[in-house]
Amino acid sequence: MTDHPSQTLAAFAANLRFDDIPEPVIRRAEDLLLDWFGSALAGKGARPVQTIEWFAQQMGPATGASEVLISRRVTTPLFAAMVNAASSHFAEQDDVHNGSVFHPAAVVFPAVLAVAQSLGSSGRELLTAAVAGYEVGIRVGEFLGRSHYRIFHTTGTAGTIAAAAAVGRLLQLTPQQMLHAFGSAGTQSAGLWEFLRDAADSKQLHTAKAAADGLMSAYLAAQGFTGARQILEGKQGMAAGMSTDADPARLTDRLGQRWALAETSFKFHSSCRHTHPAADALLQVIEEHNLAPEQIARVTVHVHQGAIDVLGPVVNPQTVHQAKFSMGTVLGLIAHFRRAGLTEFDASFKDSNVAAFCDKVRMVLDAEVDGAYPARWIGKVTVETMDGRTLHGRVDEPKGDPGNTLTRAELEQKALRLAEFSNAATATEMQALFERIWRIARTEKIARFL
Repeated sequence: MTDHPSQTLAAFAANLRFDDIPEPVIRRAEDLLLDWFGSALAGKGARPVQTIEWFAQQMGPATGASEVLISRRVTTPLFAAMVNAASSHFAEQDDVHNGSVFHPAAVVFPAVLAVAQSLGSSGRELLTAAVAGYEVGIRVGEFLGRSHYRIFHTTGTAGTIAAAAAVGRLLQLTPQQMLHAFGSAGTQSAGLWEFLRDAADSKQLHTAKAAADGLMSAYLAAQGFTGARQILEGKQGMAAGMSTDADPARLTDRLGQRWALAETSFKFHSSCRHTHPAADALLQVIEEHNLAPEQIARVTVHVHQGAIDVLGPVVNPQTVHQAKFSMGTVLGLIAHFRRAGLTEFDASFKDSNVAAFCDKVRMVLDAEVDGAYPARWIGKVTVETMDGRTLHGRVDEPKGDPGNTLTRAELEQKALRLAEFSNAATATEMQALFERIWRIARTEKIARFL
């Protein structure tokens, strides 16, 4: 068989070793793992997440080595990964890679943790597998391009391949087995944005299925099950059916030299990442000029097309989750509370003053912002005040981006807030969890965390 991008990418994932990974990338992987735990715990009590947990309880065994974080029960890796992935994509606090518009943690870590606990893997093996999943998933997202994201939820599609790569690494698949795992994962990849119009629960299903289907694909490949060898770039593969601007060169972009995991951003606000640049830019204007909400007459948000595609359908949010995809609601919370966290959304997304502020906000396509996207997510706002002033705000790196990142102390505080909000873990339990994660590279066997 001649070499091709899918094969090269599969070989990289199969052959990756802990010692191949630069130390700063390992430290970043630890940061991302801790950040993911907070997001996974924050989903406790959310109806869509609890429904998927109900399904897992009905269909899966009540014994096993893999923990379901929101209920603290154990089951098989498949069902633990499914529930934890659903949970970690609910609060809109999970990480995001800008260039691929992909949320790696929500699909990679649920699968990796579940399988590592089942196998008794070491911390080094867990981190290596996570890096493999990030590197593969991000490149698949970049390969599928902007046209893909307009219709498809990349975290559900590229995420299935990412989970397969991560679990395949834990299972020590050969390069050929890894390629077959990609084939089985790719043929199951799914996730459409239409759910946003109805405030439907599909977003949690996307991550649940991506993690579970990627895991299944890797286990099947280990037993000799075959998949399409060019599922990504083949004539009837993912790109053919899901993209009009796919670039196969992105699949193998500087493998082993460019560590895409290190480019991943943390979320600061509890909303869709497309709202974050504008939220930071508006906050900049409000704080610089000490503006009260009633002093603001109009806010024009200069955005990329992806923001219009994803946020545009949400014109009258009916649920907390749908409100997180409303530019007007997010900026209304920023204007009134100077933050858009879980508490603000939960208590105030339907507040009459916040709703009134929504009517002051409009999005317009901006050539500079659109040209920089998705590599850079620039935030630009024009604020018109009631007394006739025109003020401008701009951020080139939103809070949480690699160049404006969160410290480990800030990550711990964020995780504490998320666990407290959902009543999923005590501060004492979280502190013990932090200490375990910061030394996970020295852990001989991954056991339960809660």
